[in-house]
Amino acid sequence: MMTDPIADLLTRVRNANMAGLEKVDVPSSKLKVEIIKILKDKGFIRSFKVLRDRKQGMIRISMKYLDGQEKVITGLKRISKPGRRIYVDKTEIPRTMGGYGITILSTSRGLLTDDICRKEGIGGEVLCSVW
Repeated sequence: MMTDPIADLLTRVRNANMAGLEKVDVPSSKLKVEIIKILKDKGFIRSFKVLRDRKQGMIRISMKYLDGQEKVITGLKRISKPGRRIYVDKTEIPRTMGGYGITILSTSRGLLTDDICRKEGIGGEVLCSVW
């Protein structure tokens, strides 16, 4: 049994990125698909596909590298954990790498990035940072 599926997702992506792999498979869930959609929209990964099966399903993530295997993702960090949840108000939303990275928050309107949360004036649980 896995206690933190989001940390597992981030670790698999981090390991695939460090190893220079083209694709990585991750067990699927609605929350993971939303996180991966944000990473794709922000240009951190090339694409993804949800593979259906009779069980949980898998997400196949195509990693993105610049010319000559230069990594697009330089860091991933899980902020709020099952043992210690981190919630922020609309005025306390953290910036990642001075605005060069993104912070993903779980809000009442779904998963949103830090810039959208600031613009709409909502806070929530800080899930992770990507830069």
